[in-house]
Amino acid sequence: MNKPILFLFFAFNYIIIYPQSKKYLDKESIKSMCGCFEVKFEFAETFIYSEDSTYVSSPPKTMYALELAHLIRDDKNDISIQHILQIGDYGEPYIIKHWRQDWSYQNQDLYLYDSDNIWKYVNRSKNKVKGQWSQKVFQVDDGPRYQGSGTWVHIDGKSYWESTTPAPLPRRERDIRNDYNLTIRGNRVEIMDYGWAHIQDNSKIIKIKNTNKTIAKEKGYNTYKKVGDERCKYALKWWNDNYKKWNIVKDVWNDIYNRKINLRVSQSYNQKPLFMYLFVDDYETKKKIKNLIDKFVD
Repeated sequence: MNKPILFLFFAFNYIIIYPQSKKYLDKESIKSMCGCFEVKFEFAETFIYSEDSTYVSSPPKTMYALELAHLIRDDKNDISIQHILQIGDYGEPYIIKHWRQDWSYQNQDLYLYDSDNIWKYVNRSKNKVKGQWSQKVFQVDDGPRYQGSGTWVHIDGKSYWESTTPAPLPRRERDIRNDYNLTIRGNRVEIMDYGWAHIQDNSKIIKIKNTNKTIAKEKGYNTYKKVGDERCKYALKWWNDNYKKWNIVKDVWNDIYNRKINLRVSQSYNQKPLFMYLFVDDYETKKKIKNLIDKFVD
């Protein structure tokens, strides 16, 4: 085989094989976030930019939990992980359906938070998302939390993914703050030898029309330390007993997202958040669930 042909042979195989092996590493990194974890959530404001002399920072917050991250979808281009909290006495724990993260390869469709309960539909070009994975994070009621897109990086023994994206105030802030209306989340998901970490560099923003004013920065460091699956057996049992209902909830939301138009998602209806309705047994059929969710979405 002469040199030009040999070069073309290896170049062709590199082009074909490398993207596939890279995508395989991406998927393995995402799926390594599944399992039973001891979780530590830490948040603290780091820099203050507010010009208000009476400004009061949010107090540092540390929380602990045992959490199951359960793989519920593993397709060629899509991976979905449902998080379930297991709280209290091990013999009789209290189970709480927590957040969900959906990962999609070269996904073009996102809902990005604007402010004041408005979510804007964005269709990104194929060139912009080439080789990227979107991460869509959903609330306990399967409504939108935040969505972003980025490239998984595997270098020097590290595997990580980064994205910066707008989001509403987190629940830990909503109850104590009303002086800002937008969070710009700098998200880094990194695979660690103990499990994985979610590292956040967040900006607290006052958004008025098209003007953003930063009043503070915040650091978040959430660690997921992997433990034996047996410790999360009650969370897994709860999911196996209840997943059919939550699949219906997810399907109703997907019908809404598939409209591909801007949405207004209210925080409450009759002074009650959506999850408080859904966590009771009165809502089991698709018709009832749809009628309920429609009360929250314009």
